[in-house]
Amino acid sequence: MLGAIANPSAAGASEADVLRAIAKEATIWGFPLVDNYRIQYSYFADRGGPEFKAPWNVIAYTARVYTPDDKAIQTPNSDTPYSYIGADLRTEPLVISVPAVEAGRYYSLQFIDQYTFNFAYVGSRATGNEAGNFLLVGPRWKGRKPRGVKRVIRCETDFAFVLYRTQLFAPADIEKVKVIQAGYTVQPLSQFLGKPAPKAAAAIDFMRPLSPEQQRSSAEFFQILNFILQFCPTHRSELELRRRLARIGVGPGKALDLAKLAPERRKALEDGMADAWKAFAAFKANELDTGKRAPAEGFGTRAFLKNDYMARMAGAALGIYGNSKEEALYPVYYTDSAGKPFDGKDGRYTMRLDPAKGLPVNAFWSLTVYELPQSLLSANRLNRYLINSPMLPSLKKDPDGLVTLYLQHESPGPELESNWLPVPAGPFWTILRLYWPKPEALAQSWKQPPLVRAN
Repeated sequence: MLGAIANPSAAGASEADVLRAIAKEATIWGFPLVDNYRIQYSYFADRGGPEFKAPWNVIAYTARVYTPDDKAIQTPNSDTPYSYIGADLRTEPLVISVPAVEAGRYYSLQFIDQYTFNFAYVGSRATGNEAGNFLLVGPRWKGRKPRGVKRVIRCETDFAFVLYRTQLFAPADIEKVKVIQAGYTVQPLSQFLGKPAPKAAAAIDFMRPLSPEQQRSSAEFFQILNFILQFCPTHRSELELRRRLARIGVGPGKALDLAKLAPERRKALEDGMADAWKAFAAFKANELDTGKRAPAEGFGTRAFLKNDYMARMAGAALGIYGNSKEEALYPVYYTDSAGKPFDGKDGRYTMRLDPAKGLPVNAFWSLTVYELPQSLLSANRLNRYLINSPMLPSLKKDPDGLVTLYLQHESPGPELESNWLPVPAGPFWTILRLYWPKPEALAQSWKQPPLVRAN
């Protein structure tokens, strides 16, 4: 948890120092909200934009996996075709219905609020593969669970993001995935009950978000944050935090006229932002890169994260919308087994797996490469961005029965291309995704296989 400045004047801090410290705190706390808004705007509000999916409260389907052309979300998953709902819960709740999904096929609905907390799940692990109706409600709803609804899912913010993942076994399996996706539906509660709709909430003039680069340096970050906070009732654990942030003009719907801001005050805000990103870099280097803390600590419910704002910021910056650890674990590889950063320009790397033992999952696993600095999928002639467990039968085995994966820029040769995971001709990193991890993975008694530099 970030500490408060209990009595800045007693400590001899200047007004500029106090503003800078609070701006740092506001950036660490608020970055996940601002980056989440950037993505939600592109998906559900920016109708003419290249990433637009559907209007609010309408389900959108992507009947394909992600490719390097998908650039809105960093570290995208390319295993499971996505479906999406941008949920506006101000007027009334939504009834979200899922079909029966065949045994052995993994699917999940991840419910994410504006803070990026994963506040609920529906799917193979959480509720099973049976059909059902679920009621998603906002923070001000006081009704009772209707008949025909399995569960009421409560969101503490006015807007939510429902992110669906449906397992694709192979390219030829996409038609079956499309059928499942067509069975995902959403409707207002009034429609589900056959009653008149309530009066609609006021229309919103959504602010255009900043670019990913601007979010890290421009004081306009705080304007965006203020806009978002209109839809985020203050949690009781953050009353004192919100009072501190008000000192720099951060609060629900507050007007922050940067053009009229004194130069020294604006400088204090921007210096505080820079301090926040320096703190993030130190956290990544000292805690995440060293393995002292697992990436899974940045994703989960509010109760799980316990107001650890730096962990939440790191989760958003490195892989926004990551699953809670019970749903999926993300062992990362920032360096090879010798501790050196990956670089496909002159590096070739291998990973050895035992296909008989597999990895500790109830669903499936995948290993995905991301090009730096954007942390996006990397284009290659195979159009292959990952290797996953459904691919194991097609991989070539070594004489000892194990499987060697080859991560390198150039082909390892025609006879080994089945096991080749192409990497960019430059810096990259990788994620090993474990969907529905087994107890030994959750307990960290299992160790991820090393990626070894072969040259």
